[in-house]
Amino acid sequence: LIGTPASGNLEYNGQFFGTDSAGSRAQLQRIVRTTAVSNPTSPVSASIDFTSIPAWVERITIMFRSVSLSGTANPLFQLGTGSTTYTTSGYLGAGSSLDASTVSTAAFTAGFGLNISSAANVIHGSIVITNIDSNIWVASGVFARSDANTTTTGGSISLGAALTAVRVTTSGTDTFDAGTVNIIYEG
Repeated sequence: LIGTPASGNLEYNGQFFGTDSAGSRAQLQRIVRTTAVSNPTSPVSASIDFTSIPAWVERITIMFRSVSLSGTANPLFQLGTGSTTYTTSGYLGAGSSLDASTVSTAAFTAGFGLNISSAANVIHGSIVITNIDSNIWVASGVFARSDANTTTTGGSISLGAALTAVRVTTSGTDTFDAGTVNIIYEG
């Protein structure tokens, strides 16, 4: 907040924003946490969707806590447009795993991906997806695994329309069998 707003009012960059209330402060901050999806095994889920993302969003953070998959597929993060059509190709980027002293990498084109390849791993961490220009988005993420190793990812995608949704899915037919997934978005 800049300046001294009139009693009971909020100002931003010298402009009146609204009354000093919890709702006005939340709009001014424009950081929204959605409802977490915990234990995505009921019902069994091959993907977790976060829809109705507003047009003003510039950055989305997808968070994992104790997430695991039923098999050896890799987690993928896909972006949706319009009345939720998910983009499943055209992603540029890769994921890397550091296992003790060995680094393994995998290119991903169907989404921003994590190079995990082990059903035994439980994953913790986050990926941040940021609007760089118009409908072009970039991503970077760091995750820790239960086997005391780390996984990183990065990439970009040019969407054909404004982003409206995010899907957390897998590179195969595996389902999520434990953990909590949530997002925050901000303007």
